[in-house]
Amino acid sequence: MTDSLSTSTLVIPQLIVGLGNPEPKYDKTRHNIGFEAADALAQTWQISWSENRRFQALFGEGRAANGDKVRLLKPLTYMNRSGQAIRAVADWYKLPPESVLIIYDEMDLPVGRLRLRLSGSAGGHNGMKSAIAHLGTQNFPRLRIGIGKSSADKDSVSHVLGKFSPEETQIMSEVLRLVVDSVELALKQGVEKAMSLYNNRTVELG
Repeated sequence: MTDSLSTSTLVIPQLIVGLGNPEPKYDKTRHNIGFEAADALAQTWQISWSENRRFQALFGEGRAANGDKVRLLKPLTYMNRSGQAIRAVADWYKLPPESVLIIYDEMDLPVGRLRLRLSGSAGGHNGMKSAIAHLGTQNFPRLRIGIGKSSADKDSVSHVLGKFSPEETQIMSEVLRLVVDSVELALKQGVEKAMSLYNNRTVELG
């Protein structure tokens, strides 16, 4: 078992963070799929967002499908400083890092795939580098959403800051449904249970 969190205790998220960049020009880009995932959860649970200056973020709290209290966060600090907002919320509510689930985009996964893990490195993702630096540990769960690799004629920056094709957009709407399902299962039965059910799913068109 490579994940270093204890498997004897259930890892149940209390704070769910979607990573992205503020500003309208980043809307619907691959790099902002974490924001879209947080929005999908907020919509499902009927949680409304409000700007919280203390956290430098959009923040919402309410009850998830299982009735437990849950908090949602979209940092407004830009990706490479996301950890500031995450740490501010964790400190304010006295949340341990392992109760923070971070959702973000992953180039090493194809479009249509999800990957939940209990811990791990940033893997070159600036938002995760910041989160790990501010939380002081890699031991917190994360849900990576595949955005695919850039094509040979496109550098990775323009790829992640680009928008999904119409076909990919259809796939991603299904993926976001899986994100909601997997997070709801993680809240009810722990992240590991959700890993076992959702890490091998692939969304394909047709």
